[in-house]
Amino acid sequence: MANFAIIGYGKMGKMLEQLIQRHPEHSLVWAKDNTPSTSDFNGVDAAIEFSVPGAAEKNILKCFESNTPVVSGTTGWTEKLNVLIQKANQEKHGFLYASNFSIGMNLFFFLNRKLAQLMDAQPDYDVHLKEIHHTQKQDAPSGSAITLANDIIKNLKRKQNWINKNSSVKDELVILSERVGDITGIHEVEYGNTDERITLKHTALSRQAFAKGAVMAANWLIDKKGFYTMKDVLNLH
Repeated sequence: MANFAIIGYGKMGKMLEQLIQRHPEHSLVWAKDNTPSTSDFNGVDAAIEFSVPGAAEKNILKCFESNTPVVSGTTGWTEKLNVLIQKANQEKHGFLYASNFSIGMNLFFFLNRKLAQLMDAQPDYDVHLKEIHHTQKQDAPSGSAITLANDIIKNLKRKQNWINKNSSVKDELVILSERVGDITGIHEVEYGNTDERITLKHTALSRQAFAKGAVMAANWLIDKKGFYTMKDVLNLH
């Protein structure tokens, strides 16, 4: 039996709560919206953190203080992430971060890296990204779009940085963001020249995919030390 705690009680927190409560081998110790105290983690095997950008760092540090493995999916604050990664590795705290926990999306990340490696030898093809999410999503571009963009830049020498608007600068990777209705999430990577197009596309039909992946990651992280990603969980290195 794995005992979980949920930090952040928005849509994802409530969905995680329902998923954990339905699983016969999982137990939910507590779910709360505010930053927990160290003593709250008694009996917790792993915490799952889906809060807001301004609270994520503080929440994760509380997990470190209590030596509780923590899985975080909060986006929009990643400028502070590297400091926490170093702390987790140096002090042996179990920490897993992902911009997207969907199994399908993580396979999509893998395919995106491989395609970028292949397209590096095809300079005639330009590339851009597009992402569409619901109107309540606070950050743009999405964390997943940033992950896709950074992986392209690492593997495609002709792109040096990304920009969240149209651009004619050759070494800029364009990400176009739209916020429409209640769309869970659509991400597209397109390469093209004047003769043809190659498109990778992932469509999330339900937020359940994110919740299932996060619970899988939290269960996997129990008793592990240091920093991990979904590439480790799914063995996609």
